[in-house]
Amino acid sequence: MKRRLYQKLILAWICFAVLSFVSVAGITSSLVEKHLIKNRTEGMYREANVIAAGRLAQNYTERASLQDTYTNLLAVASYQSMRLWLMDSNGKILIDTAVGYDQSKITQLDSFDPASLSGNYYQTGRFFDYFDEDMLSVVAPITSNYITKGYIAVHYEKNKLETEKNSILNCSYITLAMILALSLIVLITFTFVVYFPIRRIIHGADEYAAGNLNYKIPVESNDEIGYLAASMNYMAGELNNSGESQRKFISNISHDFRSPLTSIKGYVEAMLDGTIPPEMQERYLNVVLSETNRLTKLTKGLLTLNNFDDKGTYLELADFDINAIIRQTVETFRSLCWDKHISFHLTFEEESLYVNADVGKIQQVLYNLIDNAVKFSHPDSLIYISSLEKHGKVFVSVKDTGEGIAKDSLNKIWERFYKSDPSRGKDKKGTGLGLSIVKEIIQAHGENINVVSTQGVGTEFTFTLPCSKNKK
Repeated sequence: MKRRLYQKLILAWICFAVLSFVSVAGITSSLVEKHLIKNRTEGMYREANVIAAGRLAQNYTERASLQDTYTNLLAVASYQSMRLWLMDSNGKILIDTAVGYDQSKITQLDSFDPASLSGNYYQTGRFFDYFDEDMLSVVAPITSNYITKGYIAVHYEKNKLETEKNSILNCSYITLAMILALSLIVLITFTFVVYFPIRRIIHGADEYAAGNLNYKIPVESNDEIGYLAASMNYMAGELNNSGESQRKFISNISHDFRSPLTSIKGYVEAMLDGTIPPEMQERYLNVVLSETNRLTKLTKGLLTLNNFDDKGTYLELADFDINAIIRQTVETFRSLCWDKHISFHLTFEEESLYVNADVGKIQQVLYNLIDNAVKFSHPDSLIYISSLEKHGKVFVSVKDTGEGIAKDSLNKIWERFYKSDPSRGKDKKGTGLGLSIVKEIIQAHGENINVVSTQGVGTEFTFTLPCSKNKK
């Protein structure tokens, strides 16, 4: 099945070679023969009429010396490679340039019939059974005062035409052989440039289908086939990385679900078997509630991201004041920040700055960014939040002066479940989904979010939103 294309190409080339040979041997041979006969007989006809109407015929009608006439006709016949006859009106051959002049050896054509000469201007055959082989013959009458005195007959051996035809056909065969050789070179080139690389790509596809995503297709040409192979190699690599990410994703989910479930199970069992006395149960029930809230938050985040993946993000766009949303979101963190003595510094270019976006989802973005800033800020520090309009966009910045993010972790913070602390010791309440949700929401609006961070100095997140077209 896999070799059918190449077999078809070989079969097509063989058919082309056979048909080409048949065409040259049959059709071309016939056309060449007709062309040679036409050219030869037209020349013979012109020569016969020139001789019949010229001085030689006049000398004949005036009873001039047949010896002189023979000499002149012989010169013409030798030059034209033809056989010339001078015949009288009764079919008697007076002069034949193919034999020496001998008046005593004059031949009479018994079956000569002048009426049969009135058809085609040339004849093919043995000319009234005189010759032993086929000849091309042309006859022109010699007339004087509208009376036919004799005939000039011009003969040419047909086998000489065969020789000429074969000579031309030999050139055609050589040309055909060169064409077939060149086409074979094209076929061989196609084999190495197209067929073999496609076979390697097919083999690579089979390997990928079998689950071997580490296989690399060994095609490195700088053409469309090489681009296809490179694309498939890249696809396999991405699928392989996706598989690794999926395994890591499942591992992270297992870890983040297992830890709170283990705590909940342990505390509940301890309360049931009396290990935790009744007077201490309220304390540990609060721990169970906290872990339950963490699981609820994790599940909600997963559902949110799953909706982004499966359905895209449905946005309810509206014009609203981004500064008012920032103030409202900041207020939800006031009580938490009092314990750590963290303050907010808000800087707005204008008192009100209107954007066109989904207010609920942008509020979620601000909540996640501020939550991260509070979580990783040092006590007695400031969190800077600003907004400004530039080039038809509104730039919103959330900046803390906390721990910062390592340089090698900056590109990974958008990954689901990624936390800068692999042991998860610094952020036991986080799910690792907040920044993933933030990026999905901002990209759904067709905007960008960037991060700048230095360890020990702090982190700044900046995202853009489109300005409202209707200025308030």
